[in-house]
Amino acid sequence: MNRVPNPLIDELADDLAPVAPIRPWHGALLVALSALATVVLVELVDGLWRGIATGAASSIFFIANGMLGLLAVAAAGAVVSMASPRVGNRHEGARWSAAMLGLLPLTALLALGGGGLYAAVSSDPYGFECFLAGAGFGLVTATALVLWLRRGAPVSLGAAGLFTGIAAGAIGSFAYGLACPIDSIDHLGIWHVAPVALMGLAGRIAVPPLVRW
Repeated sequence: MNRVPNPLIDELADDLAPVAPIRPWHGALLVALSALATVVLVELVDGLWRGIATGAASSIFFIANGMLGLLAVAAAGAVVSMASPRVGNRHEGARWSAAMLGLLPLTALLALGGGGLYAAVSSDPYGFECFLAGAGFGLVTATALVLWLRRGAPVSLGAAGLFTGIAAGAIGSFAYGLACPIDSIDHLGIWHVAPVALMGLAGRIAVPPLVRW
């Protein structure tokens, strides 16, 4: 059988170029490096709290920052997997971790009551600084995750943006939390959780236009 040449197909084939495969461990490594860079940046700018190593930190300090770290891992893992979409690609771990972090402000409310919590938060001289610093330092991870998503083909852009912001806010707040010696439940439950909510909202709005393909 004689094959009839098709110039259109030949023209399309000429534009093809090999593309490096997306490997999830590359994304995980990128997130790990961005988190490490964030901690180093916090050390250079503010200095890490030496009381962590001397036993001065309370149990709630480790619990709160542990929750932030777990949420960061879960949310960043969800974003890394979103770059290579597949059937059944669910992200329950990130959702449950976010719900778990919500226990911190709830605990502060139950422990202090509405009036006590408001008084503690409004009189906290360092709260807004921690809030801004946690969100600001999260931009390092946000940039890394956006670059990773642009390499892949995320389908649910809204979810990708939301989890990118959550991961960035959690890593930024975790890193800056290592420099913050205030370990009361009201301070940690409000001012160290708020960057996660802010960055999640910002990511939901700002990231989809940056990674749309």
